[in-house]
Formats: sequence, C-alpha cells, structure tokens
Amino acid sequence: MTVEPFPQWLRPPQGGFVAEDLDRLPDLPPHTELIDGSLVLVSPQAKFHMLVITLLDSLLRRLAPAHLRVRREMSVTLGPDQRPEPDIVVIHAERDGGPELTTYQADDVMLAVEVVSAESRTRDRERKPQLYARAGIAHFWRVENVDGRPVVYVYELDPATKAYALTGIHHDRLRLTVPFDIDIDLTDIDRL
Repeated sequence: MTVEPFPQWLRPPQGGFVAEDLDRLPDLPPHTELIDGSLVLVSPQAKFHMLVITLLDSLLRRLAPAHLRVRREMSVTLGPDQRPEPDIVVIHAERDGGPELTTYQADDVMLAVEVVSAESRTRDRERKPQLYARAGIAHFWRVENVDGRPVVYVYELDPATKAYALTGIHHDRLRLTVPFDIDIDLTDIDRL
C-alpha cells in the first residue's frame, strides 16, 4: 500500500490563507471554504441538504424580481481571510459578472441561505451568520432539518449593530414580503 504525498495546499502559509488562494491552489476539493484564514473541507452532502437547496433554488428563481438573480453554492468574499460558500445567495443582477466568476463580493448579495448540516452546525448557526452580518448582507436564512422537513429561521440585519435579528420561524410555509414577495410551500420537499 502506498501513501499519497501530503498535498502542499494543506499547509497554511504564515498568517493563514487569503480569499484569492481558493482560485490559485491546485486540486482543492469542490466547495472548499475559507473561514478565519483556514480552509474548510466539506463532507459529502446529505439527501435532505440537497433537496432543500433544490426546492429553494427553483422556487426563488421563479419568485425573484427581474433585478435579482439566485445562485447556488457560489462563494462570497467577505474579507481578506473570509470566503464562505452559502448554499444559496440572491444577488443584484447588475453585479452577476461573467461566466468565469468564482466569487461574489458581500455587497453583491442581499440574501444568504445556509442549510444546516451535521458536520457544520456551529459554522452554519453561529460563525457564518456573524460574518455575513458584519459584511452587511441584509438578509440571512438558516434552514434546519426537523423530522425530515425544513424549518426556515429568517433574519434581518440591524444596520446599527451589524447583527441579525430573528424576524420569524417558518414551518410548512415560508411567506415573506422582504427581501421580496415570497410564498413557498416547504412541504413540497416531500414531492421532490
């Protein structure tokens, strides 16, 4: 049995990795994130996670006004050492960039959505929302798995404190007027 050589990209540089490293490092696993200067490698996706992303992605695309775009699993550069990859982002259409774009900037994003996974609970519930809020992203949704059904926790940024305030917890149906008119039957996950 042979042992693979230690990939050089696993060894952090002095001071940690920076956002641009995600575009330069060879052979990074898909969906690698940068949180606090450290690479975060994601585990295989659970079926629930995939189904929620599919449900929200398809319905948000239909509901979003013409000046917005919905993107899934694209990283967002929040600072020199912060480049997380939300499960879904809603961005301003005029800032969508060309086909070679690898990351959005925080001010491109009006909504970030994280579907909580077992291995990333703390990041999805605590660290990423802190980072999104500090970067000025106006809206954040956290989606939890409750008995196989999505429950959506909706947050809005308080610009004075740069922190999110919980505006609602949605079971079965997600009905909102901000950031735009949204009416999603969350039980549709059973039909995917």
